[in-house]
Amino acid sequence: MRTLYTRIIAIAFMIIICSALLAFIATNVYYHFELKPKNDKKLTGLAENIVQIYEKSDRTDLHDYLEELTPLGYQFYIMNSQGEAEQIGKAFRSYEIPESDIAKVLDGDIYHGIKHYPWRLTVTGFFDNELVNTVGVPLKDENESVALFVRPDTQQQFGEMRIFLSIMLVLLLALSFLFILFSTRYIVRPIKQLARATNAITDGQYDVDFKTKRRDELGRLATDFQTMAKSLSKTEEKRQEFVSNVSHEIQSPLTSINGFSQALREKDIPEELRDEYLQIIEKESKRLSLLSKQLLTLSFLDRDETQSNDETFNVAHQLTEVVQTLTYQWEEKEIAVELDVKDAYVYGDAKMLQQVWMNLISNAIAYTDKGGQIMIQTAQTKQDVSVTIQDSGIGIQKEHLPYIFERFYKVDAARVRTSNSTGLGLAIVKKIIDLHGATITVESTEGEGTTFICTFPKV
Repeated sequence: MRTLYTRIIAIAFMIIICSALLAFIATNVYYHFELKPKNDKKLTGLAENIVQIYEKSDRTDLHDYLEELTPLGYQFYIMNSQGEAEQIGKAFRSYEIPESDIAKVLDGDIYHGIKHYPWRLTVTGFFDNELVNTVGVPLKDENESVALFVRPDTQQQFGEMRIFLSIMLVLLLALSFLFILFSTRYIVRPIKQLARATNAITDGQYDVDFKTKRRDELGRLATDFQTMAKSLSKTEEKRQEFVSNVSHEIQSPLTSINGFSQALREKDIPEELRDEYLQIIEKESKRLSLLSKQLLTLSFLDRDETQSNDETFNVAHQLTEVVQTLTYQWEEKEIAVELDVKDAYVYGDAKMLQQVWMNLISNAIAYTDKGGQIMIQTAQTKQDVSVTIQDSGIGIQKEHLPYIFERFYKVDAARVRTSNSTGLGLAIVKKIIDLHGATITVESTEGEGTTFICTFPKV
């Protein structure tokens, strides 16, 4: 299996090698198209100066004259019309040259061998020590035409520099490879830590912590990963708590139903107790049914698979209908309900929002003592529409307010006024409000009442 570490190293090595090759080829191209003609022109001028100085001087020995110039870093090759040739200075690697070119030089033309040297992709022609890679000029030696071929002795002129450049290139590649090896470890280390942390989370271990001082993308990734791990840990805790609460809420009515069902099997049970037991079984069955319905509703809302039934409707009419539907409950407790609702339009799912008003107003009735008051108001500004439901009930203690929208949360399990309470009603309300892009706030004073305010964006 190829790890990220080996992949980075392999890619880096390939980049270095390819870059070196491309740089060498580009340099060679530059030499062939730019430097080679200039070198040919410069060497041609030098060769012509050598010829002029010799021909104007009273020297008679061409060999001695050229021999004195070889320490300056040049190679010479002379050939007369009889085909006699002489090498002066360092020997050429190859002496092959077309006879037609030699004849042209003897006739007075100049041979531009460097300029017209064949293209070679991987070998720089400047260093090819061949006779064809020279400049040839005509020369008069004792009234005899001689062809003089000249080229720089690259080994003498650039030998040490070539060695220096070769050593520098080798060291550059070697050090680059070493630095890549160590730097890649530095880059890959947090990724390996993330991989181990991911495996730990897969095994259910959410308490992962690895420190990093890096502030680059990997550092931010590590920080975000730790944040995600903490979030998953909290989610898992809530999930376990949710399962525990569901189990408890289901187990309680089932235990009651089971107990009273066994009691009804007794033959000598009084008729009054039989009716009471049946009523308890019926009540607990309804409680189970309500719990099941609310759990399905929450699951449906959590998946966000609600069908798009959004429309613009008058929330004042909806509130009036809910109050009329609950008339029996608030009249039975002699609660005064005051409706101060004006036309106010919101955009959303009317059926879902009707459930919100049903839950909030039902709670207000349930937790308001006999003879109390409930006020329902609507108001709108240029930016939003608000619905306020205020009761004069038992209120909620301040320390419980931040948690009342959590699932299965009950202010005080021992003081719940309604046996049908599941602790899911307000959670459903909050979820529906959030899905509509609205907000819900609560204000409450223990013993004085509670106020819920739902605020929607204005249509």
